[in-house]
Amino acid sequence: MTPVAAIIPPDEEERIAAVRRFEVLDTPPDGTFDRITALAARSFGVPIAIVSIVDTDRIWFKSRHGLPDVSEIGRDPGLCASAILGHGPWVVSDAPADPRALSNPLVAGEFGLRFYAGVPLTTREGFNLGTLCVLDIAPREVTDDEVALLEDLAALVVDQLELRLEAREVLRAEGQLRRDAERLADALQASLLPPKPPTVPGMDVSSVFVAGEQGLAIGGDFLDVFRLASNDWALVLGDVCGKGARAASLTGLARWAVRGAAVHKFAPSDVLKDLNAVLLADGDADDHFCTAVFARLELDVCGAWMTLATSGHPQPVLVRASGLIERRGAPSLPLGMFEAIDPVDDRVGLGPGDSLVFYTDGITEARDADGSLFGTAGLIEVLRQSLGLGAAEITGRVIDAAREFSAFGLNDDAAVLVVRVPEAARGAGLERVVQATGVAAGDLELPGYEHGTPPPPGASEDAQ
Repeated sequence: MTPVAAIIPPDEEERIAAVRRFEVLDTPPDGTFDRITALAARSFGVPIAIVSIVDTDRIWFKSRHGLPDVSEIGRDPGLCASAILGHGPWVVSDAPADPRALSNPLVAGEFGLRFYAGVPLTTREGFNLGTLCVLDIAPREVTDDEVALLEDLAALVVDQLELRLEAREVLRAEGQLRRDAERLADALQASLLPPKPPTVPGMDVSSVFVAGEQGLAIGGDFLDVFRLASNDWALVLGDVCGKGARAASLTGLARWAVRGAAVHKFAPSDVLKDLNAVLLADGDADDHFCTAVFARLELDVCGAWMTLATSGHPQPVLVRASGLIERRGAPSLPLGMFEAIDPVDDRVGLGPGDSLVFYTDGITEARDADGSLFGTAGLIEVLRQSLGLGAAEITGRVIDAAREFSAFGLNDDAAVLVVRVPEAARGAGLERVVQATGVAAGDLELPGYEHGTPPPPGASEDAQ
């Protein structure tokens, strides 16, 4: 018997690492390799052809033509284990007369092997993974042309193994790139939203953002709530048309442009006009445009006042504690498309239990299996069923209803912002405003109605 050390290549450790890297061991049968072994057997006129991989302690058959019940044999001793010691063909014309193969079990045993010709499966790095070999129970000689054919077929086997390895590596790289892109998209999307949940002291405020199910595309919805003065809070909700890096860039620009404009312009309509000028100066309207609603909120002794304007954006929905529901704000042109836009300011009084609901069209454009839209009617029905609930419960119900309505998930980003005067404001009077603003009662500038007088009902022609 050949000593074990005699059939171990000098680069065995690196060779085994290459075997592991190709991930071929114990894989299912493959038609490509089976065709190669069938072609080899037919070309040589022999009953058996094998694609073998030499493992640490076994010889595993990736493809075996003529050996239906054998998937592997021990490595020591083995003809294939000997064939990988060099880089040329290894031929045994008459095994019982060849001292290299005389003690091999396939030769000395019942199988009665007489002929073996194997060519190493050599990778580009020079490692022999195994062999392509042909076997017969009758002795025979091989010609140079036959050896050349066997080498060509072995090269095809290696090409297939290399191709599959490269494909796996590409998939892994793409998977990593996708994971990195997802993390980047999440970070960019998060940068378009307030770093903390929006709050307005003395008010019940809640917001929800849900990214549309469009893969890695970064959405264009953004919202912000920030304080401008002791009794002056700004709220903005917007939607940039488009997806991806350009939309994200424009979304960030819009968010910060609003913050800048709100410092020196009080009227929401003027803030939107400033934002329009910034977007027009930034790029091509055919590429991206934006819709937005901007509002200023001031507390008063019986509730709050909200002054708002919209540009191309869905009109906010006012929900009175009494059950009256209406859309507020006047429709206007979107931002970043036209030099002249004319948003209109709408002043709304809110009393205890009243809510103003801002949203993006990802809510109303949710579609069912028949293609029908959730629409404003669906939104208003949800709000009607949510009377008396807090802001967080209302936002949750709106998002859940749109998701349940949609047969295919929310394809577009969806954002909801609810601003509500809490029931506790009833009777709290001036003390509530003082606590919320931190300004002494004598120094307060209240926004617009006589102390103790509740906000007007605010019903309009489009009351629902």
